[in-house]
Order: sequence, then C-alpha cells, then structure tokens
Amino acid sequence: MNTFRNPVIPGCYADPSVCRVGEDYYLVTSSFEYFPGVPIFHSKDLVNWRQLGHVLDRPSQLNLDGTPCSKGIYAATIRYHNSTFFMITTFVESVTGARKNFYVTATDPAGPWSDPVWLPDAPGIDPSLFFDDDGKCYVMANRQPPGGQQYPKHMEIWMQELDVTNGLLVGPKFSLWDGALKFVHAQEGPHMYKLNGYYYLIIAEGGTGHTHSVTIARSTSITGPYESCKRNPILTHRHLGLNHPVTNIGHADIVQTQDGEWWMFCLGSRPYGGYYRNLGRETFLVPFIWEDGWPVINPGKGYVELEMPRPSLPEHRWPSKPACDHFDAVNLAPEWNFIRTPRDSFMSLTDRPGHLRLKLKPETTTDFVNPSFVGRRQQHIRFAARTVLEFVPKSDKETAGLILLQNNDYQYRVEAARNEKNGVVRLVQRVEGEERTLAEHTVALAEAGKLYLKVEAIGQDYCFYFATQAELWTTLFEHADGTILSVDVAGGFSGTYIGLFASSNGESSVNHADFDYFEYMPLD
Repeated sequence: MNTFRNPVIPGCYADPSVCRVGEDYYLVTSSFEYFPGVPIFHSKDLVNWRQLGHVLDRPSQLNLDGTPCSKGIYAATIRYHNSTFFMITTFVESVTGARKNFYVTATDPAGPWSDPVWLPDAPGIDPSLFFDDDGKCYVMANRQPPGGQQYPKHMEIWMQELDVTNGLLVGPKFSLWDGALKFVHAQEGPHMYKLNGYYYLIIAEGGTGHTHSVTIARSTSITGPYESCKRNPILTHRHLGLNHPVTNIGHADIVQTQDGEWWMFCLGSRPYGGYYRNLGRETFLVPFIWEDGWPVINPGKGYVELEMPRPSLPEHRWPSKPACDHFDAVNLAPEWNFIRTPRDSFMSLTDRPGHLRLKLKPETTTDFVNPSFVGRRQQHIRFAARTVLEFVPKSDKETAGLILLQNNDYQYRVEAARNEKNGVVRLVQRVEGEERTLAEHTVALAEAGKLYLKVEAIGQDYCFYFATQAELWTTLFEHADGTILSVDVAGGFSGTYIGLFASSNGESSVNHADFDYFEYMPLD
C-alpha cells in the first residue's frame, strides 16, 4: 500500500492552517517567542513540505521584546483571496497581558509580507478569516461570553465583518457558538467553510492538552443559529489513553484537493519514555469524507494513525536538505530561529566565511531577552547533533557552546569556558531555574583550536561528548534525563530547541565564538 508517515511536519510546529491555490498548498504554524515568526511551508502532495521562510521576518512586523516563553505568536490562519494571501494571528504579550490580533498580506507566499494591520477591537485568540461568495470578509476568534462564563475557561466564538480595504472591523459582533458539549472548556481555533448551502464552523475544544478535540457545527446562515454535529467530537484521542503513541490531537483546518479528496491538518504530540512530550505539538494529516452532511474522520477508525494511505495526488518530493549546515550561505537556512526579536548584529555568516560567528552578549538564555543564540527544533525521538567550536574565553564569565533548550528554566548547556586556571568543557543542567554542573573536563582551549561537541539522544536518554580532534570523542556525561526538556515537566506549549550560543553572562565583551558547522541527524 502507498502510505505516508505522520507527523508530516515533525517537531514543534503547532496549530497548522492550510490553503490551496490551484495545485499548490501552503501551511503556517505557531512560533511563540521565536523569531522570525510564523513559518510557512509549501507542498504539492500534502505529505512532502518545504519551508519557504517566515511570514514575520522583520522587526517592524514582530516585537517580541520581553515576551515570556510560550507566549508571543499563537495560532495563525492562512487564506487566499483575489490573488492575495492573508495571514491572521494573535500576539500574546504575557500570561495576563493583552491578546492583540492582526493580519498581514502578500502576493507571493515566500514574501515579502506587509507590516501588521492591527485590529484593536478584536478580542480573544486564534483569529481566522472567511471570504464569502458575495466578497465579504469576516473575522472570527474566541472570547468570554457576553453573559459571563458559566464554568472555568468557558469561551464562545464571535464573528464580525472585516473591511479589508481599510483594515477595520465593521458592523455588529455576532455570537456564533460556544461548543459541542456543556462544560467542555477552552473553545478556540475557529475556522469557517461553505459547502452545499451550509456554513460549517470547526473549532478546538478541551484545551490543547490530553483532552484536546475537534468539534463542528453548521448553519444555513452565516450568523447562525449553528447546529452542533451529534457525532461531536469528530476527532479526539483523549479516549485512547495515556499510552497511545499520538495524543492531544486537535486544532484542525481542512482542505479539498483538486481531485476532490478532503484532508484535515491538526496538531498532536508523540509522547515517549512515559507521558513526556519533548517534541511539543506537531503537524499531522488525516483523511475524511462527508457523510449525511458531516465529516467522518478516517472512516472505520476515527483517529489519526502514524502510517496512513497517501492522498491520490502525485507524489512530489523536494530536494533533500543536507544533515550538516556548513554555514556557507549568505543567510541562515529557514529552520534556524532566534529567541525574541534581534536588535543588534550579534550573528554573522560573512565575518568569517564558512562559519557562524556569534558575538558574546551579556544576555543569557535564562532570561526573557534576546541572547546570542540560534537554534532549530528537535524533530526526532532519536537523534544526534554535533558542532565544532573555536572559542577562547577571556574571563570566567564568557561561555559558548551547544544548548538543548525547553525554556529559560529548563535546559542543558555544553559550555566551553574557563575556571580560575584552565579552560574547561562542562555540562550544565538547569531545572526549575536552579543550575548544577553535571560534568567538567579541563581542555586547553587556546592550544586545542577546535572543540567538537556532540549530543546523542535515544528516547529520554541524552549523552554528551567532546573532542579536540575530529571523531576522537571523550564522554562528557551519559544518561542525562531528557524528561526535563518536555512540556510535561517544564510547562508551556513549545518543544525542545537545539542550538548554539555565546554569552558573557552579564558583563560586556568584545569576544566572539566561531562555529564551523552544525549537523543534525535522525537516528530512527
């Protein structure tokens, strides 16, 4: 059987939204506190995806200064209308701060995208756009019901017309729906579609954790009333138990292929080593059919599988990306991110061609700042990552190396540093904001020239190595606990990042660290 493997976009690419333009498909996901924001992907067969770049790739579009971990850019929606792409999303300032909705536009999905059009009178999170047959455009998102919440996290979906020409919401706000079942909380992630005379409203319910789900309602009038599907939730994994290989399925968007098939994109997680989700929430694909006017997901099974029959579309593979980034390009590859918006030029690919140079900054990865860091998502349960570093610390405050980052309080750092007398390489574990050195070895950094660093992960078993000559590895520390890199221990919504960093830890510095390459390889 011709099959594909889920997730189709592995790693913490959450809250997928998709649109089709002819024979091309475009997909966006959340990006939280990372910059650039909102990664955008392109596919011709729904299975093989290439990243075009990011929608929000300029500081003028995205100010993440001071944004806490797992805040920032939440669920985005992408739509196409009259030769223009629209992306609408929420910027979440903080745990208790404002939720600010805005949209940007482009004629080319690879960019450039416009600066934000802010919608100050659009409450809630997870906004979506719907273009009706008469040309009118509508915004919908969630909010607390005007009559008050009847139970914790009780929300409803509202809708209002958008004047796209002037970037303003006009007319009344309509209350559309507050979900399929009483006391199912966190109604969010709305998407609207029109088919066979009905307006269909798909939302997420139950929170983005284990009780996550997809529900649907319909109406012959866009303003309602909306009839809830008696089969709701139409998709969830909460009844499959904690040991199922795919959990917290929800937050869906749908698309019809040019061949007439219907497919649903949704988020989900793959726990491993127990109920630990280091990879965060990933992008999954599942087929569905229409039956009696309602969707039936993966008929006969009703859940998302790791291996499923492919769409009928011709397979279209993109050129494979090399496992090793030698930093030979003018710009960083699109899988790389910064933490929050960069405000200075601490990173260079041209100061020393063929190397990534990171200038030491006083900022660190433990604060809500923009440190000297570049990173990419962990995308596999078993993987190896390695780099080679040239760095001579000038003081005991200066460090550089390899980092595995869940958030500011949960991380592993393989650091080149120096103590009072010698150069050292050490492994630092940070848990609940407290740090301890798990291992430390003396290394003559100035004489060694190059310092090779490597991490290998087999499930939740992380092992760290170093070398002063290529492939002559010395064990730094074995069997480190990977579960501290899971959202289930560290909290938040994002998955683990693997990256490179350089810091002077609170002091000013003119020093820098050069990285010759970074290699990431799955071991599955």
